[in-house]
Order: sequence, then C-alpha cells, then structure tokens
Amino acid sequence: MNPIHEHIQTLTRRHFFGRAALGLGTAALATLMNPRARSATTTGGLPDLPHFAPRAKRAIYLFMNGGPSQMDLFDYKPAMDKLFDKDLPDSIRKGQRLTTMTSGQTRFPIAPSKYKFAQHGQSGAWVSELMPWTAKIVDKLAFIKSVNTEAINHDPAVTYICTGHQLPGRASLGAWLSYGLGTENNNLPAFVVMTASWTGRKEAQAIYNRLWGSGFLPSKHQGVALRSSGDPVLFLSNPAGVDAPTRRRMLDALTKLNQKQLDEIADPETQARIAQYEMAFRMQSSVPELMDLSREPKHVMEMYGPDVHKPGTFAASCLLARRLTERGVRFVQIFHRGWDQHFNIAGDLPNQCRDVDQPCYALIRDLEQRGLLDETLVIWGGEFGRTIYCQGKLTRENYGRDHHPRCFTVWMAGGGIKGGVTYGQTDDFSYNVVENPVHIHDMNATILHCLGIDHRRLTFKSQGLDMRLTGVEEHHPVTGILA
Repeated sequence: MNPIHEHIQTLTRRHFFGRAALGLGTAALATLMNPRARSATTTGGLPDLPHFAPRAKRAIYLFMNGGPSQMDLFDYKPAMDKLFDKDLPDSIRKGQRLTTMTSGQTRFPIAPSKYKFAQHGQSGAWVSELMPWTAKIVDKLAFIKSVNTEAINHDPAVTYICTGHQLPGRASLGAWLSYGLGTENNNLPAFVVMTASWTGRKEAQAIYNRLWGSGFLPSKHQGVALRSSGDPVLFLSNPAGVDAPTRRRMLDALTKLNQKQLDEIADPETQARIAQYEMAFRMQSSVPELMDLSREPKHVMEMYGPDVHKPGTFAASCLLARRLTERGVRFVQIFHRGWDQHFNIAGDLPNQCRDVDQPCYALIRDLEQRGLLDETLVIWGGEFGRTIYCQGKLTRENYGRDHHPRCFTVWMAGGGIKGGVTYGQTDDFSYNVVENPVHIHDMNATILHCLGIDHRRLTFKSQGLDMRLTGVEEHHPVTGILA
C-alpha cells in the first residue's frame, strides 16, 4: 500500500480538521463540489470511490454452495424428453473436460428433468415447479442463463467465484467492497457472513473462512461470521468476572500499546487490530439488538415461512440479512450448502428448494416494501451447474448429475438491475452457451458496477502486482441486465 495514502487513512477526524486551514468549511465546500462525495455517515473506503453514481449502496449474495441443477430449476429444455437415455452426442460434448467421478463411465445417458415447468409473470420466464415462490417475483429478477467458469471441482470453483482466483490467498468480494466503499454503520461490520442449515444431501461440501477472507487486504476487511448458537459472534461476551467498564479500561490500555507500536513501525495490521477491538466492543450492544426478532411484525415473519423461527435456517438468515441491510451493512453473504446432487435429484433437490424458495421471495418483497430494494443488489447462484447426462443409475423418476462449469444460471435483482429479463442462452442440452456468454469475472464486474465501481480501477498492489477481483483479462459488466 502507498505509505502516504496509509498515513492519511489512519488520521483521526479531529487531527485532520485541526490541521486543515479552513477546517470544516473546506470539507463542506469539497462535498458540494464533488457529486460523487460519499455519505457523511460513511467511514473508511477509498477517497476516489465510488467511481460513478451507484445504483446500489449494498448487496446480499445468496450462495447456493454445491452447484444447483440449472435444467431442473430455470433452464427449461423440453427437447430432452424425447432423448431420454440416449447418449450425449460427441458433437455437443466436444471433448470437454469431465470430473473423475464420471470420466470412467462407459456411457453418458441423457437425463431429462422430471419436473414440470411453466411461464410466469409478464416476462414469461420459465420456472420449475420446485420454485413456486420464486415464480411469483420473476418480473423483479434478471436471469443470466449463460454464466460459465473454468473450475470443475467445488473448492477451486467456490474460491474462484468468491475471490477471483482458483487458488486460496486472494481477497473476497465482500472484503473488496469493505476496502473500497467503507461502512455506513460503525457499530456493525461492513461484511457479514452466515452459513445456513440445509435439508438436502447431508454430505455437503466443506466451506472455509478464507472464502470471506481479506487475503492481501488489511484484515479488518474480512467477513465476520454471524453464528446461530452461542455468541452470535465469537468472543463477543465478556469473560466471567469482567464487566463492561473493566473491558473498556482494558481496551483503552491495549489501544495505547498498539498505537505506540503503530507509531514505531507503521504496520497497517496494527491499525486493523485496534479497529477490530473497538468494533468488538461496540458490537456488544449492536449485535443483540440485531438478533432480537421480537419486534418483527407477524405478517413479516409469516412471509418468510415457518423456518424463520428456527435459528440458523436459510429463512432466518434471509430475515437477518434484511435487518443488516437496513442498518447499513455493506455486504451480506449467506452460504446454503447441500446442492451437490450426484445421485439423488428426486430426493435431495426438492428439500433444497423448499429451504430457499419462500425466503428468497420474502427477502425481495420485504426489501421492496421497506423501500430498500432499489438500493440493495441481491444475487442468487452457485459455483457451477450440473450435467444433462446422468451420473449413476438413470430412471424416469430419479437420476444424478455431475459438475458442469460450461453453463449455469444466476439471478440478480434490486439496485441497478432490470427486472423481468432473461439474458444468455444455452443449447438444447444445457451444455454449451450459444448466446451472450457471461464469465464469472463478468458477473463480479457487474456486481461492482451496480455499486458504483469500475472493476478495472479497483486494485491493490501485492507481490509486485496490481491485484483486482476480476483478473487481468478483458471482462465487462453485463449491460443487458442493467437498468
């Protein structure tokens, strides 16, 4: 990091205004003259961000970990019904890479979706019978059916979409947003993560806290995990025998020691440590208030469905995401596991859909009713899709699907997104993109764009390179879904 910029970042407001020749008047004039000047309630972030007027102030990412089956949910392929148990043509596969789980199969039999589809809303979007609540809000959503990635296994694929690189060590999307845009609530983290319970396949893929880590960015930008049992945030409660005044005195003394070290060696991680201790102290009052759902109206609780009363469910997490959003938290990410259905679509997929369908509907409606949807970007999707060919035993009533990175479906809604849009197209086999391909870097560029960020200009120097979330190749926001 530029040491001059780091020094400016660490100055207190009192120090800054005390040194300014014209004090507050200069700052006020600068704000009036700069149409992109950040809100008076925003702290942290880079001085030149946002790069342009944002449509969204914050974002919620609903991450379906494991790879939802696009052709069983949103990518309707009726022609496949006539090809049941026929071999996938070589002209479609084109020698593309397979996982070791199916590369040894002697056949690749086509497995049509067993679920019924219908068109919904004025947009006529096709939605599976497994998503009846999502079907009610299709005119609020932009479906991208041509998302693609190079990663074919879970860990590199999730790491890739969350951090922009298949290998661990890079900064996550939420950390980039915290670093670039700062926070609108000094009593809560800028980036909050929840890992919801699930009722589909029990042997779910592991996820790691590096998926919401800060990588090479200062550690204060990493996501804070919100837990459903015990302390909502680790180490939030005072130890036995320690009251709030005692903890305050301890933190004050610790801050002096850390500040002395910061003055001597100027390590930004020391500054991050000071900020994190202070945030933890403030969260002792802000987090219990956040988690208290007793004042939520009955009709709101009912809208999210019966699971909202069970801590840790996807429904409860979605309601907390709305509460975090209205309190100014910049980025909320919910991981819902269990979408890795290799052998038992009929048994596992309906349960997964019941977990998320009504809560997703409720979250969009809830944000809309509170006037928050226009300034909140909502993203739904996983790390890749599933194959049209069957893995394991194939019947008309049940089948499995392997990982498929060549195409999958993501939807977006809210700030900066045009509702009622379907973008991109796959072939009749939902195997290859035939129109408007969207790489995951393009998708992340779109997310940043909605928040007022030019993805090419948000960089951080590390290991001699100007790192960025979207890599070094040419990528662009998906203008076809932008409002």
